[in-house]
Amino acid sequence: MMVPLAWYLLLGVALFVIGAAGVLLRRNILVVLMSLELMLNSVNINFIAFGRQSNDFRGQIFALFVIAITAAEVAVALGILVALVRNKPTLKVDDVTIMKG
Repeated sequence: MMVPLAWYLLLGVALFVIGAAGVLLRRNILVVLMSLELMLNSVNINFIAFGRQSNDFRGQIFALFVIAITAAEVAVALGILVALVRNKPTLKVDDVTIMKG
């Protein structure tokens, strides 16, 4: 039984919209980072779905690159967050103004 491509695309769009809403509406930095991860995973679902439809591995290869870039982004972002929490005891986006020049 084959799942239609449209279902994968609807799942990807739904996850992307939820992630975008989290980025735009939430004020906690950790929630914003998790929403960004959700958006990137929705793009991965679309890459893999299109690769499956066209019967080649390019979609999976792109998805692996996105996962690798995401892992590096998370490592850097968590390091920055640890440094921010040491200077300011909050994780709210509006309260963190330490990066202003």
